[in-house]
Amino acid sequence: MEVLLYIGIVVATVAGMEFVAWAAHKYLMHGALWVWHEDHHRPHPEKEGFFEKNDLFFLVFAIPSAASYIIGLNVDGWFWLTFVGIGISIYGAIYFLIHDVYIHRRFSWFRQLDNKYSRAILRAHGHHHAITEKEGAESFGLLVVAKKYFGKRSEWAQADSKP
Repeated sequence: MEVLLYIGIVVATVAGMEFVAWAAHKYLMHGALWVWHEDHHRPHPEKEGFFEKNDLFFLVFAIPSAASYIIGLNVDGWFWLTFVGIGISIYGAIYFLIHDVYIHRRFSWFRQLDNKYSRAILRAHGHHHAITEKEGAESFGLLVVAKKYFGKRSEWAQADSKP
């Protein structure tokens, strides 16, 4: 029974991380930490190198995961927190594979993905990147995609005008 609890913690953490990432993206990356995120919204010539300042957010999300592992494995009564760390790590891997590998093609894997959901993710992220300034962007999540992005770009205005 304990195993089911730990599996549940991992699954809930992975799901919850989508909303944590959404809030961090909207309120931190497009807020006080725009100075780190701005280069991600600008063309990135190869001569500037592989990394962006935006990659520092990897560390921001790695800290609570690492802390969860350390506390969960070393403090009596807090073992369950280890599974929060596992959930954060799994979400981080998913985020890396979808955002950095699939969407931004930083590595040449997953080029063959082509289904309604993967196209919706690309459309939503592309629409987000169409705004190169701190203000005015939408679609801050990664895995939860607004319904309108499953349709054609020409249909988006209609979707935006519906209550």
